[in-house]
Amino acid sequence: GIVKHVNNFILIQKEKEQSQSDGGILLSNSAKIKKTEGKVISTGPGKAHPDSGKLFPMPVSPGENVVYGKYDGTEITIDGNKFSLIRDDDILVKYSANGNESESPSLTTETVEVVNDCVLVSVRTKEEETSSSGLILSAPGGSDKKRPSTGTVVKVGPGRMGASGELLPMGVEVGDEVKFLDFAGNEVQIGDDDYSVVKMSEILAKF
Repeated sequence: GIVKHVNNFILIQKEKEQSQSDGGILLSNSAKIKKTEGKVISTGPGKAHPDSGKLFPMPVSPGENVVYGKYDGTEITIDGNKFSLIRDDDILVKYSANGNESESPSLTTETVEVVNDCVLVSVRTKEEETSSSGLILSAPGGSDKKRPSTGTVVKVGPGRMGASGELLPMGVEVGDEVKFLDFAGNEVQIGDDDYSVVKMSEILAKF
């Protein structure tokens, strides 16, 4: 059937569920690993700015691949195929085939991009973290259960649209060391490395 989505919804053709673990163990249907990534099939027109009524530009186009939050989206079935409807705010990163249409898209630091006012940060995982200027950035109480909240900026989104329709400037750039709110952002693994996708508003300081 034909799906006509509205506002800032995006139709995603989901990646197939992983039927075996990384160690080669076959998984039952209930234990299959559901991937929260897929290919953009179509997008809505965008949502309107609450003050000016201008439409926020959609950050992805049909054919691009995206990774979105684990609990985001609504699963639907069209002609026997599984799809997800997500909002543009649910997108963590997007990626492509690095300009070579003959290659399959792959998630690498070269192909990945962040959208809107998001920032991709390569996080530190040590219990006690120190900036290049010598500032200690450890969490209060020294709890090892807290997610990393400092790191180096790897990618910067274009910015969030203001009421005038112009993009608001981002306050960080690639290479900056940043401290962001504890528990903020979403964790993404690219290759063997850990990253966090955080909103510009969640970044407390840069060094």
